Amino acid sequence: MPAWTVPLADVVVPEEDIAVVADVYRSGWLSMGPRTEELERALAEYTGARHALAVTNGTAALHLICLAAGLGPGDEVIVPSLTFVASVNAVAYTGATPVFADIAALEQPWTPAAAVEAAITPRTKAIMAVAYGGHPGEIAELRALAGAHGLTLLEDAAHAIGAHHAGRHLGTFGAAGAFSFFSNKNLAVGEGGAVVTDDDALAARMRLLRSHGMTTLTWDRHRGHAAGYDVVALGFNYRIDEPRAALATARLARLDAENARRHELDRRYRERLADVDGLTPTAAPAHHIFTAFVAEGIDRDAVRKALAERRIQTSLHYPPIHHFSIYAEGAPELPLTDAYSSRAVTLPLFAGMTDEQQDLVVEALAAALALSLTHP
Repeated sequence: MPAWTVPLADVVVPEEDIAVVADVYRSGWLSMGPRTEELERALAEYTGARHALAVTNGTAALHLICLAAGLGPGDEVIVPSLTFVASVNAVAYTGATPVFADIAALEQPWTPAAAVEAAITPRTKAIMAVAYGGHPGEIAELRALAGAHGLTLLEDAAHAIGAHHAGRHLGTFGAAGAFSFFSNKNLAVGEGGAVVTDDDALAARMRLLRSHGMTTLTWDRHRGHAAGYDVVALGFNYRIDEPRAALATARLARLDAENARRHELDRRYRERLADVDGLTPTAAPAHHIFTAFVAEGIDRDAVRKALAERRIQTSLHYPPIHHFSIYAEGAPELPLTDAYSSRAVTLPLFAGMTDEQQDLVVEALAAALALSLTHP
């Protein structure tokens, strides 16, 4: 692996986290059980949702909310193209058709209600809202739009654990929301995720589908709460395991403090980049990633290369999905998405990032941009 002076993201696992996981291994119960139940209670309390279900990864969470919403062949779901492909794949897994909508603006890389409304047809059944970078975007407007048209609002809140809008946790505006605990996320366990919902019927459906459509779990039978089980639906093995559940619970206790540090780093970036020519940050607030876009005519890839030469890692969020071979046929023109994706760059941001590391990023970025402006 490259020896990055400033990596894009970094996960610190303190000794207390290691001890928590070691205790699980010593317990002898590794499959979904009491630690998972503890995590689900903590997540429900943290997000304010009636139900939280821990699952094996964020993609499984997205698939479950799409399945529970009843999506299927003949249905259309309006989705952004500027997202990770799992947001769209989860729709396609059900047989429903993803319909792409453009972003609001280069400074606002999320799907606006106006673009969604323009894409509604008689076949539209749901809207998949994505909290890009942890930003709420127009989630309240999308909620109202879905209600007005009788559509189901689903939330890909993979970037948004700990993010709120109007006093409400993202992921709880729609019928159900999906979170990711992948290793570059704010609540990182390696692989893992969760779904939240206030709908009792949706929660019950997702519990069935999470574990093969079985009416009882191994943990239920181990405790003597059941002697057998029936299979009543075509389900999946989307269960999280106990070590990751315990790790997520431990890390959840520190999440607000770590997100506060991310917010401070976001503020420092904006302050220090305010006088740097050739770069415009996307709209605040953000707490998962820090994205910006270069001025027209600047070679974004050359800027990234210059930072890499100084051992500063950057990334792109995201290559537009409507250009991927699997989804390109019949895809609409999305000029703002295309413009943003060709000029955007994601800068390092993580809770353990030091001020000195951030200053190195700003210094290197300013130098690379100045060179590009001088020698276009």
